[in-house]
Amino acid sequence: MTATRRRESAVPSEPEASPEAMSQPEFRAQFPALRNITWLDTPGSPPGAEPVNRALGSVLSDWRSGEFDWLDWDDAAARCRSLFAGYLGVPVSSVAAMASVAEAAATVAATLEPGRIVVPACEFRSNLLPWLQLDPARYEVVTVPARDGAVRTEDLVAALDDRTVLLAVSEVLSRDGVRADLPALRAATDAVGARLFVDATQSLGALRLDMSALRPDYLAVHGYKWMVAPRGAAWLVVRPDRLCDLAPLMPSWKSSRAPHTYFGGRLDPAPGAARCDTSPAWFSWLGACAAVGLMSGLDATAVEQHCLALADEFLTEARAMGISRAASGPQSHIAVVRTDDAARMAKELAARRIRATALADRLRVGFHYFNDRADVAAVLTAIRRALRQA
Repeated sequence: MTATRRRESAVPSEPEASPEAMSQPEFRAQFPALRNITWLDTPGSPPGAEPVNRALGSVLSDWRSGEFDWLDWDDAAARCRSLFAGYLGVPVSSVAAMASVAEAAATVAATLEPGRIVVPACEFRSNLLPWLQLDPARYEVVTVPARDGAVRTEDLVAALDDRTVLLAVSEVLSRDGVRADLPALRAATDAVGARLFVDATQSLGALRLDMSALRPDYLAVHGYKWMVAPRGAAWLVVRPDRLCDLAPLMPSWKSSRAPHTYFGGRLDPAPGAARCDTSPAWFSWLGACAAVGLMSGLDATAVEQHCLALADEFLTEARAMGISRAASGPQSHIAVVRTDDAARMAKELAARRIRATALADRLRVGFHYFNDRADVAAVLTAIRRALRQA
């Protein structure tokens, strides 16, 4: 028994990028929540974008009424694969549709030759634990400690040697907001013949990524942060020359060639990275189609410049108030500052309907393209008021 198309979808098609890039005010207008809330918590999750809201609203309506085609829903991950490949400028065959970064990392981990793996000690756990759980008899996992609040690029480079098979790193960590020097890490891994695994979950969508220049062996992205997609839609991008090593971590009917066979037989692997696809959470991927379509209408360079400028303005004003960054190193669109007044700041932020994260000894704000200078001014006002109460 195989899956076949039965009727046209009742779900709206994903939006296409306009011939001209969407402006910042136009992009901001796509987020209804911003009419009432100052949103600086995209490192946690952004508010819903209107195209995504509409797509999910239509899906729920059709589900409620029974006017849906589950086969069309099931195709959403494949449609989104094509959109995402176009967004990154990579071959469609190099993209696997997954549910999380941990799944992507574990898939890669299962294919590595024995050797040395280097990863930051304070790396996000989805890009740490899959490496740590490898057989110590076959793999030496070296965790590089933080220095001055963050893991330094030069320390990661120093940990590499000719036994290294992989370096795994996030471009940006939400705990410190420091941006890794990916070109330097690419050059260093090339020098020792190691592979580079990059988690771009906290950067892609805000920071420009030149895949042809960086050439990561593996790129993992969960779309529910800066790509404004629902949680549960993630991608593993594999460099074409590494596809031959790739095998599914959890073989299923989705690992096979289309049309997928449901019952009996042996696995006939899908071509390219699609052989590592996992069974999709339909609603997540239907929303992700709309999200990637929206993001594809932006100019990546303009987005990065805008987000970095807002973060720089925030940090400059924070320094003038005596508040320093939580870690030194290259800045990103995520600004994290140290404070002894996190509780008071959290109270002020909530009173002013500002969404940010104030925990323990730090305050974290993140700037997307939908943010503007008024958002910077709003959070700075809340900080000043909290400091006056100290």
